[in-house]
Amino acid sequence: MVINMAIAKTFGDFFKAKRIGNGLTLREFCRINGFDPGNVSKIERGLFQPPQSKEMLLKYAMALGISEGSEDWLNFCDLAITSAGKLPDDVVTNTELMNALPVLFRTVRNKKLDEEGLEKLIKSIKRELR
Repeated sequence: MVINMAIAKTFGDFFKAKRIGNGLTLREFCRINGFDPGNVSKIERGLFQPPQSKEMLLKYAMALGISEGSEDWLNFCDLAITSAGKLPDDVVTNTELMNALPVLFRTVRNKKLDEEGLEKLIKSIKRELR
């Protein structure tokens, strides 16, 4: 299964895509890195919540070849945090961004965007922020 990591919807999708992208089966990945295959499988399938501690996120990220501070690292952490219903710290501490979030939420809610519409909105926001 090929997953576009730029639009991975869940931490598990992103995790699995990175692992497969590295050419490793679940068992190989776990054996090489000392992880429990049952737990990793449950994380990938969304049955277990992603880890919330930076320490554990770093362990998984290093095993997946994700460098701390990279775009993949930010995506990895954002997906883990948002899966717990929280916002990333850099968002929470940005007053301007926090003030804009309700408008974004209302816009998305009122437009009832499908996947394509949401992708267009994301691209538009990214262009605006450049």
